[in-house]
Amino acid sequence: MKIEIPEFALVLLVGASGTGKSSFAAKHFLPTETVSSDRMRGWVADDETDQGATKDAFEVLHFLVEKRLKARRFTVIDATNVQPDARKGLIALARKWHALAVAIVFDLPEALAVARNAERPDRQFGAGPVRRQMLNLKKSMRGMQREGLRYVHVLRSVDQIDAVEITRTRLWNDRREETGPFDIIGDVHGCADELETLLGDLGYTVSWSGRDVTVTPPEGRRAIFVGDLVDRGPRSPDVLRIARHMVEAGTGLAVVGNHDDKLKRHLAGKSVKVSHGLAETIEQLAAEPPEFATGVRDWLDGLISHYVLDGGNLVVAHAGLKEDMQGRASGAVRSFCMYGETTGEIDEFGLPVRWDWAADYKGKAKVVHGHTPVVEANWVNGTLCIDTGCVFGGKLTALRYPEMDLVSVPALRTYYEPIRPLGEPSPATGESQPHQLDLADVLGKQAIDTRLYGIVTVREDNAAAALEVMSRYAVDPRWLIHLPPTMSPAETSAADGWLERPEEAFAFYGSKGVHDVVVEEKHMGSRALIVLARNQDVAARRFGVADGGRGVIVTRTGRRFFHDAELEATALHRIDTAMETSGLWADLDTDWVLWDTEILPWTMKAGSLIRDQYAAVGAAAITGLDAASAALEAARARGVDVGTLADATSKRLENALLYRTAYNRYVAPFAGIDDLRIAPFHLLASESSVHDDKNHVWHMERAHLLASADPALIVATEHRQIDLNDPAQVADAIVWWEALTAAGGEGMVVKPLDFVARGGRGLLQPAIKCRGREYLRIIYGPDYDQPDNLKRLKKRGLGQKRSMALREFALGLEALHRFVDHSPLTRVHQCVFGVLAMESEPVDPRL
Repeated sequence: MKIEIPEFALVLLVGASGTGKSSFAAKHFLPTETVSSDRMRGWVADDETDQGATKDAFEVLHFLVEKRLKARRFTVIDATNVQPDARKGLIALARKWHALAVAIVFDLPEALAVARNAERPDRQFGAGPVRRQMLNLKKSMRGMQREGLRYVHVLRSVDQIDAVEITRTRLWNDRREETGPFDIIGDVHGCADELETLLGDLGYTVSWSGRDVTVTPPEGRRAIFVGDLVDRGPRSPDVLRIARHMVEAGTGLAVVGNHDDKLKRHLAGKSVKVSHGLAETIEQLAAEPPEFATGVRDWLDGLISHYVLDGGNLVVAHAGLKEDMQGRASGAVRSFCMYGETTGEIDEFGLPVRWDWAADYKGKAKVVHGHTPVVEANWVNGTLCIDTGCVFGGKLTALRYPEMDLVSVPALRTYYEPIRPLGEPSPATGESQPHQLDLADVLGKQAIDTRLYGIVTVREDNAAAALEVMSRYAVDPRWLIHLPPTMSPAETSAADGWLERPEEAFAFYGSKGVHDVVVEEKHMGSRALIVLARNQDVAARRFGVADGGRGVIVTRTGRRFFHDAELEATALHRIDTAMETSGLWADLDTDWVLWDTEILPWTMKAGSLIRDQYAAVGAAAITGLDAASAALEAARARGVDVGTLADATSKRLENALLYRTAYNRYVAPFAGIDDLRIAPFHLLASESSVHDDKNHVWHMERAHLLASADPALIVATEHRQIDLNDPAQVADAIVWWEALTAAGGEGMVVKPLDFVARGGRGLLQPAIKCRGREYLRIIYGPDYDQPDNLKRLKKRGLGQKRSMALREFALGLEALHRFVDHSPLTRVHQCVFGVLAMESEPVDPRL
C-alpha cells in the first residue's frame, strides 16, 4: 500500500494504544519529525506512563508542534488522537500555519491491541481503556475529513501496515529548482493585442493558424502570468489560448487570479455575480465552440495559488503573498493569493479597503504580483506590483528575472473605465510604511547570512553599541545602504628598522595563489561614502527620501560628513555634473550611484585631533627635550660624563621633530569647496548592479573618468597593476612606494585584481594597507622605531583585525546586494548595522 504525503504536512497517527503507531513512526519518519505524547510525559514527569502528567505533556506537545510548523517542518504526532476534541487543536495549528493535515488511522482488532499491551510491562492497564479508545475511533472515523483533515488513510490489518510505502510529494507551488530566466507578465485582462506585442518585445514569436496559436520563446526563457487573464478586455479567449498553450507546452506558468477563478466557477455552473467585466468574457466565449469553454474551465481549475521559484528567492502570486504563507497550502493561502487581505471596510468607490501587506513585508523572497493596478511598477520592500492597468488605458508590463528589467507596451486604447481612478492608491491601513525600520530587527544577537562569508554573528553587546551610534549620530538611515570595511595592515616586516613594507603584502597574496594585484596610492584623508540620486524623484522612489535632498556624504560610521549642508549640496552637484560630463550616468544606465572615496584634506575632519593630541604631544616633547638636551650639553661642557644620556636625549629630540614634521605634512587650510578634494576609488553600486564583479582596474578607470570631468575637485588616484611573478614589476612597485612615502605620502593599498578573491581556505582579505615609516610615527609615537620599541611592536597580532575586515567586507557587500535586489530596507539595514556593530569590537585602533 502506497501512501503519498505532502512534504509539508502535519501527520496525525490515529489509533488505540497497542496498534503499532510508534513502531510505524520509527520505521517511516525521522526521530526529530515525530512528536510523541508518551515522550512528552517523560519530559515533564520522568515517567512516560504517568497519566496525571497528560495535561502538561500535551501543552508541551502543542508548543513543539507550533514551532515546527512555523518553521515549515514536516511533523508527525504519535498519540492516540481517537477523539475529535484531541484532534481539533492540532488541526487548528495546521490551519494556522497553512500545513496540510493528514491522518493515518490504525483500525486494528481490539483483541490484538489488548494482547500487545499485555506483553509490555508499562501498559498493564487491561482491556477497558483500549475498548473505549476503539469505540471513540469508530464513532469519529466517518467525519474526519469534515474536521479539516485533507487526507485520511485507513490501515485495517498488520499486513497492510507492514506493506505500507510512504512517499513524500512536493507541494504544487514548490518550483524552487527552477531558476529562470523568467518573464513575469502582469494582469492581461483580455488585452491580447498588447500581450502579443509585449511577447514580441520580450523575444517570443507568436504564430496563429486559425484559432490555434504557437508561441516560441527565446532560448531558455519562460513566461509566468500573474493571473487575471480575462474580463474587461476585447480578446479574453485569445489570451486564454496563448497562456494555456504556453503552460501546456512547458514554456509558461500561470497562477490563478480572482477573475480567472470567477470565470471558472461560472463555467462550472456555480452562481456568481456577473460584474467587473465578466459579462464581456461570457459574450466572447459564446462565439467559441462549446468544447473550448469546457477545456478552459478544466484548465483554469488546475491553476494553483502561487509559485515559489529560484531556490525560494522568487514568489509569484496574483495579489501577493505574506512571508508566512509562502510555499504553504491552505484555503487561506489561496484566498490571499487571489484577493489579498481586506479590512472589511468599503471605500468611497464601493470597493474593499485592502491592507497594505507590502509595507510590512520583510521576507527574503521577492514577491511579484498584480491585482491592484498602478500607474508605474515600483519596488516596495522587495515586492513588485506589475499590474499597470492595460485594460484601463495604462500599459502591459513584464519583469525580466533575474535581470530585474521592466518592459512595457502601452494600451492601444481604454477598454474599460476603472471604478477607482488608475493610480489612486487604496487608503493606507498598515501601521508601517515602505523604507521604515524596525528596532526588533537589529537588537540582540544577530546571525546574518552572507553570500561571501556564510553566517556572520553580531554579538548582543556590540549591537547595543551600534544602536547608540545609530540613534544619536547617524544620517537618515534610509541612505545607509552600505558601510565600508576596516582594512588590515601588512604582516610585520622582517627588515631591520621597518614595521611595514610592501614585500609582506605581496608575499601574502602570492602565498594564497593570487598573482595579479593592484597597488593604489593611499591618501591621507577621511573615508567617505557618496550616495547620489539624479533627482529628487529618484531619491524618493529608490531610497524613500522625499524631502531630504538627492544624496548624502557620510563617514565610514554612518555619520554626516559635512555639517555644512550647503557645502555638501555643492559637492554633490559637482559630482553629478562630473557624472554627466564624463558620460558615466549614461554608460552605467543608472539613476543613482554609490562611490567609496577618500576626502581631503585630513585636517577638515581631524583638526581637533591634530590640535589636542598630535600637536600637544609634539609641542610638549620638543619643548621638554630641547631644554633637557641643552642642560645635558652644558653639563658635558663642564666635564660631567653624560654622554650616553645626552645622545639618547638628542635622538629623542630628533624623533620629536620628525613626529611634528610628519603630521604637519597633512595640515592644510580649509575654507570651503575650493579647498576640498575627493578621491574616489570604488564605484560600489548603481541601479541593478553591485560592481563587485568588476576588477579594481575597472573601478580605477571609472574613478579617473570622473576626475577628468572636474580635476579641481576630484583626484585621480595613482595606481598600477602588478604581476607578482614578474620580479621587475614587484621591484618597481617597491621603489614607487619608497618614493611616495619619502615625499610625505601615507603609503599604498595592495588589492587582488579581482574585487572578490578566494584562496584555498575561502575569502581573502579585500585589501592590505602598507604605511610609510614617517606616517607610522604619527600612529605609534615619536620613538616607535627605536630598536626596543620596534621589537615589541613587531609582536602585534593581526588576527582579530583581519577577521573583522573579512566579516565587515562580507556584510557591506551583502547589504548592497540586498538593496540592489530590492529587498526590504530592514534586511539591508541588518547588514549595515552589523558593520557598525563590528566597530565596537576590542581591536587596537592603531592597526
